[in-house]
Amino acid sequence: MNVAADLLRKSAAAMAESVRAGSVSAGALVQASLARIVATDGRVNAFTERTQQRALQRAAALDAQLAAGGENAQALRALPLLGVPFAVKNLFDIEGISTLAGSKIERESPPAKADAALVQRLEAAGAVLVGALNMDEYAYGFTTENSHEGPARNPHDLTRIAGGSSGGSGAAVAAGQVPLTLGSDTNGSIRVPASLCGVFGLKPTFGRLPRTGSYPFVSSLDHLGPFARSVRDLALAYDAMQGPETGAVRDPGCLQRAAEPVAPLLVQGAQSLQGLRIGVLGGFFRARATPDALAVVDRAAAALGATESVELPMVQAGRAAAFLITNSEGAALHLHDLRKRPEDFEPLSRDRFLAGTLLPAAWIARAQRVRRLYAESVARVFDRFDVLLAPATPCAATPIGAEHFEIGGQRLPVRPNMGVLTQPISCIGLPVCAVPVWGGDERAAPLPSKLPIGVQVIAAPWREDLVLRVAAALEAAGVAHAPVAQL
Repeated sequence: MNVAADLLRKSAAAMAESVRAGSVSAGALVQASLARIVATDGRVNAFTERTQQRALQRAAALDAQLAAGGENAQALRALPLLGVPFAVKNLFDIEGISTLAGSKIERESPPAKADAALVQRLEAAGAVLVGALNMDEYAYGFTTENSHEGPARNPHDLTRIAGGSSGGSGAAVAAGQVPLTLGSDTNGSIRVPASLCGVFGLKPTFGRLPRTGSYPFVSSLDHLGPFARSVRDLALAYDAMQGPETGAVRDPGCLQRAAEPVAPLLVQGAQSLQGLRIGVLGGFFRARATPDALAVVDRAAAALGATESVELPMVQAGRAAAFLITNSEGAALHLHDLRKRPEDFEPLSRDRFLAGTLLPAAWIARAQRVRRLYAESVARVFDRFDVLLAPATPCAATPIGAEHFEIGGQRLPVRPNMGVLTQPISCIGLPVCAVPVWGGDERAAPLPSKLPIGVQVIAAPWREDLVLRVAAALEAAGVAHAPVAQL
């Protein structure tokens, strides 16, 4: 195995350090990433577009500037993601390419005139975009069984789902195609694929990162964030994307906060959790999880010394409110196409969007009031706890095509209920890191019968530093890890 291909299986931080030291070129890393995609994506189906020419040109430009030396080369060597290949869910704008958002309809849209804000920020940090990734149509689903592009497959068991709606984003990282990806999370669409594909995923606080240049699903609930195979890589990507917007076009939902870097804290020993009050969510979150999902949370809690159980108030009302807001706002966005060309929608998405058009306005107004009361009630829980733990999904990845699973004696549809444990958290915009925990020996190579299930590490708004500290501690203890799939 050559140096670049070997590095591709390691962390983004290691890749950038190798480019910085001159032991590998950015071009070699990008070529290794593209070769891995060619070799594996026929089976995984994570990518819907490869930006090969753009990536090779950008990598060559980086290498030329480094070789030229001088102040420019010195500035480049300071970039945290120098030469690191990455890819994005295909609802992020990529200059010159139509933004599909997982749909057939958007194939007729004109190409994007500029990259999305977060794509620009990652490239400003030295990263190199290599393509766009598969997703549920218009982000409305938890399985990425896309009828237009085909299903994204779980790299650890190709017969199973990758989760959704950012399924391609989770699968590409797990498959070792790229070390970093971007996804979106409205009701769980980062945390679900991170859980099922066995990678780390960060859903920041609502309003923390700008959504400019991304196709919306539910503007009241949409978040954007990264996937990676290590907590440090998550932190490096997150730090690169933080900060207020300065351009003429801005995301009105972004709260324009100054950057609050977290990666330096991890280097300084964030694994020390002295003084943190960590609780384990019970009630709703244990009743809707399989024994396997409860086991991974209990393993994480034991490693952290967390023994106190806590129940969130109003959690079922909060999830109901999120359902109504999602259904109504999502439908309103597509009303014209639902009237004119309903046959071009993915059938399950179309039916739910049509249902959303019929919801009374009074219900949505009430749902927003309930959401506010729920947020205020949960805020009081953080007077007693700094961090909360819960399963990210109720079970491990289900087979592609499976329509139901059983939890607590109930037979439930997979598509809406794979996010049953994530939706109540994103409804009120809390920061969460999904950390992958495996069946069997946590350090053993995963087997199809021993698939990962993620643990949600949850904190109060704007405390991404806490969720990443706890995630880093679980990673350092060997409880959480993200191996590259054996494809």
